[in-house]
Amino acid sequence: MRCEVVAVGTELLLGQIVDTNSAWIGEQLALAGIDCLRHTAVGDNPQRIRLALEESLNRADAVIVTGGLGPTQDDITRDIIAEVMNVEMVQSPELVEIITAKFLGRGRVMPENNLRQADLPRGATAMKEMPGTAPGLVCPVGEKVIYAVPGVPLEMRQMIEGTVIPDLVSRSGEVAAIRSRVLRTWGQSESGLAEMLAEEIERLDGTSGVTLAFLASGMEGLKVRITAKAPTETEVEALLNDEETRVRSIIGPLVFGIDEENMETVVLKELVTQGLTLATAESMTGGLIASRLTDIPGSSQAFLGSVVSYANAVKHEVLNVPDGPVVSEQAVLSMARGVCEVLGADVSVAVTGVAGPEPQEGNRPGLVWIGTSVDGEVEAVEVQFPYDRTMARQLTVITALDILRRRLIKRAEKN
Repeated sequence: MRCEVVAVGTELLLGQIVDTNSAWIGEQLALAGIDCLRHTAVGDNPQRIRLALEESLNRADAVIVTGGLGPTQDDITRDIIAEVMNVEMVQSPELVEIITAKFLGRGRVMPENNLRQADLPRGATAMKEMPGTAPGLVCPVGEKVIYAVPGVPLEMRQMIEGTVIPDLVSRSGEVAAIRSRVLRTWGQSESGLAEMLAEEIERLDGTSGVTLAFLASGMEGLKVRITAKAPTETEVEALLNDEETRVRSIIGPLVFGIDEENMETVVLKELVTQGLTLATAESMTGGLIASRLTDIPGSSQAFLGSVVSYANAVKHEVLNVPDGPVVSEQAVLSMARGVCEVLGADVSVAVTGVAGPEPQEGNRPGLVWIGTSVDGEVEAVEVQFPYDRTMARQLTVITALDILRRRLIKRAEKN
C-alpha cells in the first residue's frame, strides 16, 4: 500500500504556518507499515489542488489531503475532490443535523455558510470522528481512495487514528511494521559520515528492509537514521539492533546518543553512573553550558554549579588564573582546575575564547580554548569556529560537553 500526503493552504507556502500535520501523518503511516511516497504542499488554488491530487493518485494507492474543509469560500478541497471523482456535490441531511446540533449545544447561532460543510462528493462517506464542524471524508476513486481531513491538528489526529489508519491497513491486506532509530553524532561533517559509511550503505542497497539516511541538525550535530521494515515488531527490532551495531563499529565514538538524547543528557547520565560531580567555568559562553545542563530534570544529581568568569578580574581572583593572556591554553587549564577547587567538584569543563566580532589579544573571532579536568588531570583543546558570535558560542557548548563525554568514557573503560 503506497500513500501520499497533500497539505492544502496558501499559509503553508507563505511560511505563516509550519506544516507539522504532514510530519505527524508520515510518522503514523510508518508505524502502521504503510509506505509514504511523498508530501506535497499546495495553495488554495483550484487548478493546482486538482493537479496535486491527480498526480498523487497516479503514483499512490491512497492520498491523505489535509485542510480546506472549512465553511468559507476559500475552503475548496471538497469541491476539487468531487471533480477528481467526476461526481456532483450532494448535501448530507445527517451532517446538517450534526453540525446544527453542535452550534445549538454551544448556545450559538449557526452561520448559514457552515452548511457547506454538510456537502460531500457523491459516493463519499463521512468519518465517524467529528470533534469540530468539519467532517472527514473517505472518497473512493476507482480502486484508489482519497481521505480528506481538517487542517486543525486535534481534529485531524482523531480522524487519522480512528478511521484512516485502520482503513489503510485493511485495504493493504498485509501486516508490516516500519520503525526508525536515530543515532546522534558530533565531530564529523555530513560528507565525512557518508564517506565513512559508504560501504555499509552500498551493502544495504543490495538488501531489503533497512536503509540509512543523514539528517543535519545544525547546532545539535548530525543524525544517522536507521529505518527498518519487517512483518513483525520483533523482526523490526532485530534489524534495527543489528544495523546499529554495524554503524557503531564503523563510526565509533562519534555516536553520543540515540533518538531524543541530547549531549547534556548523555553527559549527566555518565556522571551519575560514575558517581561524579561537575562544575563549569565559562567566559565566552556566559553560562550557556550551565543553562543547558540545568534544563535537564535531575541535573542536580551531578551538576554543582558554574563560575561565569566573563570579566578578567573574576578569572584571576576567583579561579586563580595567572596574569597573562586570558584566551590561552594556560588560562583555560587554570580555569578548569580552579573551578573544581572553588566548588568542590570531581570534574569540570572550562571555556575561554573570542566570540567576536572584534579580535582579542591578537586572536581572531571564533578561537576557543576548552579545558577539562577529570580526576585532577587537566587537558586543553584549541578550536577555531568560522561562524558568527551566536553560532560560535552555541557550537562551543556542545563541543565542550562532547570533549568531557569522551574523557568520561575513557575513565570508565580504565576502571
